[in-house]
Amino acid sequence: MLPAAPPGGASTAVPTSVSARSSVPPYDHVLLALPPTAASASVLRGLRSEGVRVSLVSDGIGVLDAVRGGEPALVVLDVELPGPDQNAVLAALQAEAPNVPVIAVTPRERRSGLLGLLRADRDDYLLRPFAMDELAARIRLRLRLGADTVPIVLRQGEVAVDTEFGEVTVDGRPVALSPTEFALLMALLAEPGAVVSHARLASQVWSEPASANLVQVYISYLRRKIGPERIRTVRGAGYVLEG
Repeated sequence: MLPAAPPGGASTAVPTSVSARSSVPPYDHVLLALPPTAASASVLRGLRSEGVRVSLVSDGIGVLDAVRGGEPALVVLDVELPGPDQNAVLAALQAEAPNVPVIAVTPRERRSGLLGLLRADRDDYLLRPFAMDELAARIRLRLRLGADTVPIVLRQGEVAVDTEFGEVTVDGRPVALSPTEFALLMALLAEPGAVVSHARLASQVWSEPASANLVQVYISYLRRKIGPERIRTVRGAGYVLEG
């Protein structure tokens, strides 16, 4: 299951420090294979609001049937869906649609067994619990960069995020962030050097309506951890991540 809380949202751009040899149209079809929860519905709505064509299935058989009906650009597969063993579903999916990347959602205790099943050049995984914005950011990166060019580390100046392990470093030193702080950083990192409004951050990071004051509070938390000079306030407009 996806976490019912905390934060969620969607990212829409690739950091300028990431280069790509090929690209996939940004609004291609994404297949979500997630349990029928409110959090899953929130992910679905968020991606659709950005113009992404999204389908949602809730069991392993539905995943394979949907892929056979027309290959999506990407599949998000929860490894604990009801139905057949999801490792077998993943293997069948890779065999039948070898060009389709998969983001596997897994609890920590199943991570080690899952790693050997993922294709290093194509697939990815997310540990539960996670911020919904983190999932959306990875989906966006896959769609924009293409299956062959998924970056491991996103960087803006001296701020770096290892997307494989969810680790953040600043000036080379590790920084521990809460899930909400991490989601907020990912939302800013998705648009490096650009002003990101309070409203945009609120909709991307929180699954429920968030006030401008709440955004400001978490911006202050994030500043304390990565350095106040790295997030610039643009009065009346929003915030800029400057690295």
